[in-house]
Amino acid sequence: EIQNPAPAEIQNPEPRIQNPESIQQIMLLQAIAFLFYSHTVLTANAWSTARRGTRLSVTYGSLLANISSLHTSSSLFLSNTDGECGVTPEIPKSPFAPSTFDSSSSLSRKPKSGDIVTFTLLRFQPTSSGGDDDKPLVLEPLFDTTGTLQLVLNGGNYLPGLHQLLSTMSPGETIQGTKIDAGYGGYNPDAVFQVSTAEIGDSIDTSLVKIGTALQMGNGMECRVTEMNDEQWTLDANHVLAGAAYDVDVKLESVEEGPKSWEYVGGGVKEDKYKVATFALGCFWGGELAYQRMPGVISTHVGYTQGHKDNPTYEEVSAGTTGHTEAIRVIYDPNVMPFSSLVQLALDRLGDDVYKLNQAGNDRGTQYRHGIYYHDDEQKQVAEELLKGYGRGDREVMTEVEESKVFYMAEDYHQQYLLKGGQSAKKGGSESIRCYG
Repeated sequence: EIQNPAPAEIQNPEPRIQNPESIQQIMLLQAIAFLFYSHTVLTANAWSTARRGTRLSVTYGSLLANISSLHTSSSLFLSNTDGECGVTPEIPKSPFAPSTFDSSSSLSRKPKSGDIVTFTLLRFQPTSSGGDDDKPLVLEPLFDTTGTLQLVLNGGNYLPGLHQLLSTMSPGETIQGTKIDAGYGGYNPDAVFQVSTAEIGDSIDTSLVKIGTALQMGNGMECRVTEMNDEQWTLDANHVLAGAAYDVDVKLESVEEGPKSWEYVGGGVKEDKYKVATFALGCFWGGELAYQRMPGVISTHVGYTQGHKDNPTYEEVSAGTTGHTEAIRVIYDPNVMPFSSLVQLALDRLGDDVYKLNQAGNDRGTQYRHGIYYHDDEQKQVAEELLKGYGRGDREVMTEVEESKVFYMAEDYHQQYLLKGGQSAKKGGSESIRCYG
């Protein structure tokens, strides 16, 4: 018998069951719905039920099937209010122009890691680079694909293939008719194999397995049942989206330097065109997605700050012994979205939790304390002024306002976690944010 992989070892955790009373059942997709890397949702058109926790053992090649570890599209089935990361506040409308591209600050060279890249996607269409009959997959991008867009090169968000493509371009250059991988590589026909029904024997209840059922092998790799007859099953270990790609036409508009300083700078206001802000709002997954949706926010990362140990791990921070709190670091354009709007979003997400010490939602402990960690004196003044409006008689505001200290990046699987889990990061999005991916 095998156990479900730990959350640190998987991209998309098993979604919560909508009704606690029906905890013994889990929806099992026949035409599998997978949530995949940070940008798409593939929906399914059929499902059946199986008892939750059922484990199927196959004697061939140490193949093990673990029904309870299926990745399913929570957006397809679930609207569990118990799993909400609080109320999703309305995204503030930007009072400024949507783009502040200034050719005077543009560099003439190709972009490098950390640069602010402004680009226009002239075409962005799903296609396929191989696989079952080479049929294009119908993919729904979960980020903006029209108009003039910005990212921090190699700073997360968008597809890795898009970062790679932009890194090869010069300002003003247009590339047409290229293809970028959707994040799961090409289709490998050698990953398709057969298992005889004689080898399977009666070690499992085969009535639980149908075309499209996802199984998990002993090495942790998933495979799907693609054919079944009385003599053998055909299993496909390719990811269901292997071969998925996008046909892209893109123009690189400009390359600008990113922020030069990352921690508090005393004595005034940072002069960088693009600025840094840091917020702690409890569990960092939901807060990061909320900021990803804000116009003017160019990049987000989650991590650990305000502590006393160098390079802490998630496990150390979770133990509450390092002094760190889970935090979100934002790179933003103040000419598109002012710092006051970033702070207001944080306070809207916290709600009455601003009065609770070391608590945000159901998360308790010093590692979940909430705070606004300013990077210059102007940010400090704005944060303090906004928090004054939350004083209510004997209810003391517990949200910290402190100088930003060293920010340590969280482990890679935490970065843009909910986007990877299939939730939209499109600017201005108002869909409820679910904590569980």
